[in-house]
Amino acid sequence: MTCRESAGWRSGSARRTRPCCWSATTVSCWPTRPRTSSRWRPARPGCTAADSPPGNEARAARWARVAELHKRWDEEHVRLIELVKELQRQAASSPDMASRYRAMQTRLRKYEESPRPPELPQEHEVKPRLRGSRTGVRAITCEQLELTGLMKPFDVEVFFGDRVAVLGSNGSGKSHFLRLLGGGEVAHTGSCRLGARVVPGLFAQTHEHPEWIGRTLVDVLWHGEDGRKGLDRGAAMSVLSRYGLAASGDQRFETLSGGQQARFQILLLELSGATLLLLDEPTDNLDLTSAEALQDALEEFTGTVVAVTHDRWFSRSFDRFLLFGSNGIVHEVPEPVWDEGRVVRTR
Repeated sequence: MTCRESAGWRSGSARRTRPCCWSATTVSCWPTRPRTSSRWRPARPGCTAADSPPGNEARAARWARVAELHKRWDEEHVRLIELVKELQRQAASSPDMASRYRAMQTRLRKYEESPRPPELPQEHEVKPRLRGSRTGVRAITCEQLELTGLMKPFDVEVFFGDRVAVLGSNGSGKSHFLRLLGGGEVAHTGSCRLGARVVPGLFAQTHEHPEWIGRTLVDVLWHGEDGRKGLDRGAAMSVLSRYGLAASGDQRFETLSGGQQARFQILLLELSGATLLLLDEPTDNLDLTSAEALQDALEEFTGTVVAVTHDRWFSRSFDRFLLFGSNGIVHEVPEPVWDEGRVVRTR
């Protein structure tokens, strides 16, 4: 095994070095790239592809496809309603049309009960204030960590101030890794330790929070949890307004849209005092304006960020890239990899 020095954790704008060891199972530490405040801004509705930053075209194209699905669904819905009305008129004067009228009513009902296209996000003026604070130099230390049945053992060290993007195909174990770092119950061997004063805050991709089912946003904020202080109604409505959620303060969490649930989770991260942000596809349900506001807040965040993402635009602000490879090996790469195949596992 050989060692070398590579650029590492930062304090303000200062750069320091950290030792990095190479082995077959050790994640290599590539030199970090300086972050810059000069970056592309996301496209707004009506912008052309030429107006969009590199990597953001996919985001705009995705929502354009969703908008087209909504248009087609609505057009078919209108067509079926008109058919029901027409057959109703015909059935009034011709008993022979009654069966066709009932059949069309059933068809319309089933169509309305079928799943609609994914939610089309609305733009919101979001103002996150993710502050964080100083922690120990080593934020995360994993030694011979194996996510049981998912990936082979690997070692990795993440340092204070690092911005680590976790990449790889779906089902490779990335979300399990974040849940483990967040203190969740995940089957594994080896060790995974957090450093001094490291307080994890997890943003879950699936927004699964059974503890919030049946509770309104104001109620969740009122009671507080996990070191997060409770807020009275006035303070709760004030912070909800910064996330475009004031009108949903008395709405139950499970009835919120995906985008609203995502913004509420970011709000709770802000209030939790987390110094290690664990973000699982945080921009997946956010509109462009909210996604940009989140990225701006992360640039000001004093702490460490580890994020699972397939968002090329979002990944531009990260300086380390951890790849969960299709061969079951976790290793660091110098640049994002977007075409990694699915993990091949022995059946």
